[in-house]
Formats: sequence, C-alpha cells, structure tokens
Amino acid sequence: MSNENPFDAMMKMSQDWMKQFNPALESFTPKGMEAMWPTMPKEVMETFFGKTMNPEGLDAKTRLLMTLMGLTIMGAQAEPQIRLTVRHAAEAGASKQEIAETIAQAGMFGGAPAMTKAMELATDVLDKDADA
Repeated sequence: MSNENPFDAMMKMSQDWMKQFNPALESFTPKGMEAMWPTMPKEVMETFFGKTMNPEGLDAKTRLLMTLMGLTIMGAQAEPQIRLTVRHAAEAGASKQEIAETIAQAGMFGGAPAMTKAMELATDVLDKDADA
C-alpha cells in the first residue's frame, strides 16, 4: 500500500494525460482549465441553453441561475463550475443582484458554508471581470 495521497496521485495522473494531449498543459490544474475555457457569447448560450430549441422554455439566464443554485448547494466540490457559471450567467444578462440572490436562496438548502464560499467565488469572478 502506498503512502501517497490519493488526491495527489489523481492530479498527477490528470497532468500526465494533459501533457500527452498537449505538452504545454503539463502543469494542468483545475484553475488552469478554468482560465482556458472562454465565456460563451450571450447569443451562443441562448442558442444552446435557451429558447432556440424550445421557444416556450426557459431562457439561458434562468437556466444558468438554476445551475448556479444547484452548484452552490453542492458546495466546495464545484468551485470551478461555480466560477464558470457565474461568468456565463453574467454574460447571459444576470445582474450581480440576481446572482447574489440565487446563491443566498441556495444557502437555505446547502447551508451557510456553501453559500459563503459561492458568494466569495462569485465576487471574485465579477470583480475580475469588472477590472478587465
């Protein structure tokens, strides 16, 4: 039995896979993956996540806010996904207030620690985007 941390071993394996895919990705990290993933334009999100396929359905902004609620309830295991979803929700037209209210409502189901972490992540994303 190895004394190696299983999470470190899994990260090493992921980095090895990414290096084989592209040598420039040798130092792959979840935050690095987030930096590689661009924010989709609002029109693209509406096409794939909104009313294009279902004109009577939910728009992209609403779907993304619902996704943010689910991810917030999941807690710290969804940090990269929360950051990405906040960026996409803002691009789809969600205001800071709507994003904050969605996260606060999720706190009723996921608890204060999950809500607090999601608020920190959302604030960080929205502040960085405002500075850009």
